[in-house]
Amino acid sequence: MVAVIKTGHSIHRILNYNENKVKQGVAECIGAGNYPVDPDKMSFTMKLNRFLKQMELNEKTKRNSVHISLNFDVSEKHLPKQKLLEIANGYLDKIGFGEQPYLVYQHHDAGHPHIHLVTTNIEADGKRIDLHHLGIRKSEPARKALEKEFGLVQAEAQKKDENYQLKPIVVGKAMYGKSQTKMAIQNILENVLNPYKYTSLPELNAVLNQYNVKAERGTENSKVYQTGGLLYRVLDADGNAVGVPIKASLFYNKPTLKFLEQKFKENATKRTPFKRRIKNAVDKKLLSKKISIPELISALEKQGIHTVLRQNANGILYGITYVDHQTKCVFNGSVLGKAYSAKAIQERCLPERVSGQDLLRHPDPKQTIGLQPQTAAAAETKEVDKEYQSVSILTGKENVLEVLTQAENTSNYLPNQLKKKRKKKKKRNLNNNQ
Repeated sequence: MVAVIKTGHSIHRILNYNENKVKQGVAECIGAGNYPVDPDKMSFTMKLNRFLKQMELNEKTKRNSVHISLNFDVSEKHLPKQKLLEIANGYLDKIGFGEQPYLVYQHHDAGHPHIHLVTTNIEADGKRIDLHHLGIRKSEPARKALEKEFGLVQAEAQKKDENYQLKPIVVGKAMYGKSQTKMAIQNILENVLNPYKYTSLPELNAVLNQYNVKAERGTENSKVYQTGGLLYRVLDADGNAVGVPIKASLFYNKPTLKFLEQKFKENATKRTPFKRRIKNAVDKKLLSKKISIPELISALEKQGIHTVLRQNANGILYGITYVDHQTKCVFNGSVLGKAYSAKAIQERCLPERVSGQDLLRHPDPKQTIGLQPQTAAAAETKEVDKEYQSVSILTGKENVLEVLTQAENTSNYLPNQLKKKRKKKKKRNLNNNQ
């Protein structure tokens, strides 16, 4: 079992999110704690007012809403509702929320069974339950105890058994016209935005594109770009945007550009300890013998590392991004070091004449760590390319040197001075013959 805790400022937004799922037929409210009546007899207003009334006891506390999801192994999809309620009640009791008003929702919109718990940290006497390090201090011990008590699949054992051959996120790709677009995007964002560590919009898109979703700011002249807005779109099988873009502010968790920029700063430090794993994986494959880029991509996929190649309109490879689904970290190649940049990887690998389309495809469809990447998923717009390059240059001196010293094509280069000397020498020889 895996527990994910989110806190916020609006209980109305959290409750509305779950109730909308119920209306869409992909969730149901299966239980309530410390409410005067059963959930099936309560209206939305009754559910909301119970929370609001208790929150009024402490208006100084702004972060007063708690949203928790308990996620179970795929093999546990037949857990009965009564057992899910017992797990929910036991979990909340162990983390100190047993006396709080709470609602339990069972969701059916993902490939794995999971429930959502909605509650508040404002107690009946107006005191506030401390949320600082709630996950480490109380949630983890509670999770482990419940796994033993109810015979659930242990999170640690599950990770070992997977061997990173399963999908990195148990969500389906967003398919325009086949699922409700906003709901599909929301589901993917929930499983990517907080768990993954990225430091730029292109790095985030390196993950989202694998699930047919893209975040974009629009063109420089657009109103969205000029006002600091952000749009989310669904991509088709060829990586092209389809349908109407959706504003970030319309999603439940408000994944706006301002929100992402804060994540960029936080993730820059959080992801640093995980650089070594990708570097070791690349070095291990390339130090023993030279292999082609597709072969390297395939080898990294087996270790849970997805590789995104970025090319210009002429098919020239100019960038590489690594998405580590094990550590959930995203790195531009040059951030890891010059030896892991696109230019260096081309030099370290065997030259192979393949089209840009072939390079972007997964080399072996049978060996997938997640969902099949799209052929155009890694091809960024000009605007995104500019952002990526600016972030890369600002990252450190090493990247600046790499950009400044990168040659366009050294193999066919001949200085003009040498060309001129040859011509002059030829003329002298002609004169001597005459």
